[in-house]
Amino acid sequence: MTLLVTGGAGFIGSNFIFHLRRFHPEYRIICLDKLTYAGHLSTLEAVLHDPQFRFIKGDICDAETVQAVFAQEHPEIVVHFAAQSHVDRSIADPDETLRTNIFGTQTLLNACRAFGIGRFHQISTDEVYGDVPLDSTDPEFSESAPLRPSSPYSSSKAGADLLVLAYHRTYGLPVTISRSSNNYGPYQYPEKLIPCMIRNCLQSSPLPVYGSGMHRRDWLHVADHCHALDLVLHSGKDGEIYNIAAHQELCNLDVVRLICRELGKPESCITSVPDRKGHDLRYAIDTSKIRDELGWSPQIPAIDGIRRTVRWYLEHRSWWEAFPTES
Repeated sequence: MTLLVTGGAGFIGSNFIFHLRRFHPEYRIICLDKLTYAGHLSTLEAVLHDPQFRFIKGDICDAETVQAVFAQEHPEIVVHFAAQSHVDRSIADPDETLRTNIFGTQTLLNACRAFGIGRFHQISTDEVYGDVPLDSTDPEFSESAPLRPSSPYSSSKAGADLLVLAYHRTYGLPVTISRSSNNYGPYQYPEKLIPCMIRNCLQSSPLPVYGSGMHRRDWLHVADHCHALDLVLHSGKDGEIYNIAAHQELCNLDVVRLICRELGKPESCITSVPDRKGHDLRYAIDTSKIRDELGWSPQIPAIDGIRRTVRWYLEHRSWWEAFPTES
């Protein structure tokens, strides 16, 4: 079995590659990554010399490159992580976000059609459903809920999801989609909340929190996410969408306070900064489908997982210190 993993030098993609090498060592893995600011070969150091792994630098929007990869490697499954995933960057530069997340996905889908791929799996996000009030008692969003994205990022992911489903219905392309809540864990680029706060604590820098810090997120450890993806790839139904979440909600301020306690930093380091434009308050997705159909459930409690993540960044300073500190 040969799998093409796009964006595999990034956070979730690299962790998924490590998962595959551990649980499916017989698989051959091809990683296609442009190596933008958040993708680094140092992340894949543990597998770079593995005979069952090959890294290819390339842009998913470059049809010639994508077609060449398919022609040379003959992947049977494509797992599509590659994306511009930072909301702030999508607000500052929506053009690049839309280009990568929509046009890049279409380029891959065209190659999958041309080469008769066995499965295209789209990695999406709970943000496509939009947010809910902090005190909402409404039912969580199921996979059939209307899409109400708020940012250029979530809009681009919603558009890509719809494109994937259109290729399934129109061309019969075998596809699945997964939509996960906020991931955290090893190798996450330090622009996201948890690694950013860990880095700033260790560098004795202020800890900027948007607005009141009461925005709530469901925190899913990347290892739990990878186990869920494994199940979807091997047992998921063609044409279906699967929500993946830990059902462990914490507000941003509480997450930052936990990191301060773990690193012995005073909470006085926390500073409030103007809120993000159109900032979603809370996401809430229903995971009964993946639980009932595939038997998946999260195994890592958020508090324990965040503590483990803090320790990982303490023990791997050389990895994240190589990246520039951003304002």
